Amino acid sequence: MVLAKSKKAVGLGNSLMNDRFGKGKGNDRKKTSAQGILRTNHGTGETYVTNERKAASWVKMRSVTEQAALDEFLSTAELAGTDFTAEKMSNVKIIHTDQKNPYLLSAAEERAAVGKQKEHSGKLTVPRRPKWDASTTAEELDRMERDALLEWRRGLAELQQNNDLLLTPFERNLEVWRQLWRVIERSDLIVQIVDARNPLLFRSIDLERYVKDVDSRKENLLLVNKADMMTLAQRRAWADYFEEAGIAYKFFSAHLAKEINDARAEEDDGEGSEEESDDEEARDEAKLANKAKGLTVQDSDSEEESDEEDEDDDLRTHILTTEELEDLFLKHLPIDPDSAPSDKPRKTQIGLVGYPNVGKSSTINALIGAKKVSVSSTPGKTKHFQTIHLSDKVILCDCPGLVYPNFATTKAELVCNGILPIDQLREFTGPAGLVTKRIPQSFLEALYGIKIFTRPLEEGGTGIPTAEELLSAYAKARGFTRTGQGQPDESRAARYVLKDYVNGKLLFCMPPPGDIDPFEFNFELYDEGHLPEKRRLALHAMKNEGEDDDASLADTAFTGYEMGPKTQKMDGQFFGQGQGNNAHLRMPFAHKYTEQGTASGKMLSGRKQRTMAALEKDVDPKDMKLLTSKKHFKGGVKGNGKRRADYFNDGAV
Repeated sequence: MVLAKSKKAVGLGNSLMNDRFGKGKGNDRKKTSAQGILRTNHGTGETYVTNERKAASWVKMRSVTEQAALDEFLSTAELAGTDFTAEKMSNVKIIHTDQKNPYLLSAAEERAAVGKQKEHSGKLTVPRRPKWDASTTAEELDRMERDALLEWRRGLAELQQNNDLLLTPFERNLEVWRQLWRVIERSDLIVQIVDARNPLLFRSIDLERYVKDVDSRKENLLLVNKADMMTLAQRRAWADYFEEAGIAYKFFSAHLAKEINDARAEEDDGEGSEEESDDEEARDEAKLANKAKGLTVQDSDSEEESDEEDEDDDLRTHILTTEELEDLFLKHLPIDPDSAPSDKPRKTQIGLVGYPNVGKSSTINALIGAKKVSVSSTPGKTKHFQTIHLSDKVILCDCPGLVYPNFATTKAELVCNGILPIDQLREFTGPAGLVTKRIPQSFLEALYGIKIFTRPLEEGGTGIPTAEELLSAYAKARGFTRTGQGQPDESRAARYVLKDYVNGKLLFCMPPPGDIDPFEFNFELYDEGHLPEKRRLALHAMKNEGEDDDASLADTAFTGYEMGPKTQKMDGQFFGQGQGNNAHLRMPFAHKYTEQGTASGKMLSGRKQRTMAALEKDVDPKDMKLLTSKKHFKGGVKGNGKRRADYFNDGAV
């Protein structure tokens, strides 16, 4: 039997409220702690102190780049240390339904958006750590850091709303920014790692200013990773822009550095056959060295032309190796070498920062793989960044991946640059349409082995495939269909195409600011050399069947699949004799199944057999069903099966 509830018992909810507001029997004051947070209840105007919410270290360090409206409101309230109550508001904002597609802009709208971004580019900042000294307590510093981040977020929100600008997702977690502040304070050189396909989108100008504000003797370096995806002419164009803007830069390729490290590892493992392997290793090292210099193994004429280029131009566009990158780090000596004892000089500390997807981890792994050293992390619960002892003179400070605020024209651009996750994408026509605008149709057809049917110009077409036309052709070629509908699954096709674009299978490099045509800037990326080997062989097979050997990729675009013996046999049966010409049928497609028992020799059974027998005997099929039923032959006739057989054979009615 359940006992009656005691009237003196206090529920869990009341206990929590009493503990929070300091109320209860024998307790007339608010509960406080050494790490308490002062909050204000806007409903009553009462102030109180609450303990900080405890969470695991990995929870605190989770990157928060995008939040829903309610989550962003609550996190802002938590930073401000304020509680809010719901109120009925009368100022309702009407969302217009006649807005254009936000994922794609016209040329005029894009130029207007870029001009507006340049006008407000100085307002894109990163949060600064407040000034503090030895007399500042931990509670005071924590409160100042929260206030600084809150004020910074308010400024970005006003910039976005008042000027109708689109910002990229940016880091909203205070703990992640604290790691960046510590890395900047202890590093002699801050290296921003950016993606070579769009360097300015991943670069934070204000971060370089903040480094100089912390200490004017600190230096900045822009490391353009994935430079092997760019042509030599593209690197020259970007080198000219960086030098005119006064930006310290270097080109690097973590993928190319990994290939060099793997080649050296194979060389160390295969020292048995020295005479045979020396030539192959020499050729491999020559190829890798040429790649690092931005050259390819060409004819003697092209080699002579490359030798005539200026050495300065080679240094400007040269892709650094891991050894050259480490030598560059060694040039940045400690700021105050006298701060450490002479017997233990302080090492050069290099801070590596950048977006999570620009190849920062690959760069670090390439540097570690070249040196073959162990990785150690700095001890301490509050220090989440890693210190990597690259050598006895260089220490790398690996900062967690940070997403800085920057301007963007459309959300489709953010998807194509890998900033927004593709697997969580709902609207795919915008990003896929951006791919079709940037990548030529002939290259898409040759790469995927598909034929994209576009609307003719006389019917309103633009000559550029739409997102639906590309995705429909891709889905049909891969067999992607919607469940229960049989229609092409364009959403699934979009995920494959967009991931190929983000991973570099579909290459497009943004040109530097200026009057440079993006299509001419990327023209060299769409030849046969940038196709997979399987696709190149297919194109050569098509050329050998009668195409011109000098035909370009656009002239030899894939127009259909090769017909195998099974396909040819099926087509021969379907379009054979008696079926008509030009796919015009004279007989039903399934007519051969109605001829069973005659031409094919296969006996009919069941309803078809009874119907055929009734037609032969000139009897109604319904009456035939009654005559052949088991009930009809129950009048003393033995052997129903035999009686039926005699009936059909004798022709009795």
